[in-house]
Amino acid sequence: MNVLIVHYSMYGHIYKMAEAVAEGVRQIPGCEAVIKRVPETLTPGILGMMGAVDAQKSMEHIPVATVEDLAAADAIIFGTPTRFGNMCGQMRQFLDATGGLWMKGALVGKVGSVFTSSATQHGGQESTILNFHTTLLHHGMIIIGLPYAFAGQMGISEITGGSPYGASTITGGQGERMPSENELAAARFQGAHVAGIAKKLA
Repeated sequence: MNVLIVHYSMYGHIYKMAEAVAEGVRQIPGCEAVIKRVPETLTPGILGMMGAVDAQKSMEHIPVATVEDLAAADAIIFGTPTRFGNMCGQMRQFLDATGGLWMKGALVGKVGSVFTSSATQHGGQESTILNFHTTLLHHGMIIIGLPYAFAGQMGISEITGGSPYGASTITGGQGERMPSENELAAARFQGAHVAGIAKKLA
């Protein structure tokens, strides 16, 4: 069972979550997790102005995804930072290139799921995932979220990401906050949950 985790991470927060998602996938016997990133669309100059050059260099070892990778996967878990309540432009451009897959129905019946991040506690995490779901539905995918069986989203003792729509993390306005243990636990749960359902449907 091949579970593809395809993501975009500017400063490393979503990549950290992707690694936790992969850990969760690998908890399910017979399931393999593959992490890939979507192509960058910003120039080095723009990334430099955004203070993202060092973070981007640290993630250069991650293979770049192609649309054919989506068709080859048994399940796909997408990770994107929030941009004004929606997915980032890099992810949108990647998905906009999947028209050929849509024409062939290549993703119909595949399990799909989404995780995200935002700078602030109420920065559009839920709307980003829900808006992302629209694309997955157009492809005929079976959408899986983060059920309340993950009790970490029920607590009120700490500020944390996570909702029934998917795992998420809060980065801080300057990207100074990396995912908390509770947020990483949510990502692991989501990875295992998606892989388990995909395995049952195979």
